[in-house]
Amino acid sequence: MLLGAIAWHFRWVNRWLLAGSMFIAALLTANAVAAPLRLTLDAAHQQTSYSQQQLQQWRSRMDAPLSRFIREPAQRHELLTRLYQEAHLAGLPPELVLALIQVESAFEADAVSSAGATGLMQIMPFWVEELGLPIDNLSDPNRNLRYGCTILAHYLAVERGDFTRALARYNGSLGQTWYPERVLKAWRDDWR
Repeated sequence: MLLGAIAWHFRWVNRWLLAGSMFIAALLTANAVAAPLRLTLDAAHQQTSYSQQQLQQWRSRMDAPLSRFIREPAQRHELLTRLYQEAHLAGLPPELVLALIQVESAFEADAVSSAGATGLMQIMPFWVEELGLPIDNLSDPNRNLRYGCTILAHYLAVERGDFTRALARYNGSLGQTWYPERVLKAWRDDWR
C-alpha cells in the first residue's frame, strides 16, 4: 500500500513537472518568436542618427540614376526612402530591389503585365491571399514594395542565398537564367 501511494505520488509529481516544463517551453517559444517580431516592428519605427545618415547618403547616391525614370524629386525621395526601409526589413540589398523594379516595371507604379502582375515589383494577385488582406492594393507603391521584398526574401532563403535561383523563382522561370541575368546586370551596371 505504501509503495502504491509512493508510486502514485511520483507519477503525479512527474506529470506536474512535465506539464510545468511544457508550459515554460511554450512561453519561451512564444517569447522567442515574439521578441524578434517586436524588434523588427520597433526597428521600422525607430531610426538612430547613424541609420538616418546612412539612408540619406544612400538616397543621394541613388537619386541621379533614379531620375532617368522618375522626374519629380519628391517622388524619388519618397520611393527611395520607403524602398530602403522595406529592403532592410527584409534583409535585401536595396540596390537589388531597384534593379528588379527597373526590369519588372521601369518604375511605373500602375504597371500591369499580361499575366496580371501589378505595380512596381509586379506582384501576382494570388499573393494577397497568401500574405495579406483582401483590401490590399498592389498598385499602391508602399504595399507593393512590402509584398515584393517579402517574396524575394522568402525565395532567397529557400535558395540559400543564391541570387540567380531566387530571382528565377520570383519571376516564375526557375531553371532559366535570362531573367536573373537581366536583373543582376541592371544591379551591377545601374545601381552600384
